[in-house]
Amino acid sequence: MSKKIDIKALKHPNTPHYEWQGELIKQTEDYVLVLCKPGRKLKHYTKGTTFTINNTSLEYFSLKEWFTAALEVEQGKITSYYCNVAMPSKLVDNTLSFVDLDLDLVKRHNSGWVVIDEDEFEVNCWKYAYSYELKEKAIKSLDELRDVLPWLLI
Repeated sequence: MSKKIDIKALKHPNTPHYEWQGELIKQTEDYVLVLCKPGRKLKHYTKGTTFTINNTSLEYFSLKEWFTAALEVEQGKITSYYCNVAMPSKLVDNTLSFVDLDLDLVKRHNSGWVVIDEDEFEVNCWKYAYSYELKEKAIKSLDELRDVLPWLLI
């Protein structure tokens, strides 16, 4: 039987943003890999609602690097990629959490890579009082993702 894991996305520094559940596939000192099946519930605190997610995704949470990545899978093939710029994830018991820093690098089916939520990042820099260093690290992490991901995930 697979191990269930609770996943919690936070806004800086520790405000609940959204959460869902998946199945732990692999855990190393560098990352956690989770399978999320159709029909899972995503509780979205920021929007005050719960969504049902009807796709399969394979989700990667770095414990050292400043990003997470979700790969949407349909009929055994990856159809999209969604990478969050985020502080390194933390795993405590059955709970995996990360601080989402708003900037996202996304590749939808049959399209190129695009950065989204830059406006949200600018608003939240003020709203959540990101330090200069945190803002710069988020931008640098996005740049690193843009340099590497398109070549790794063609």
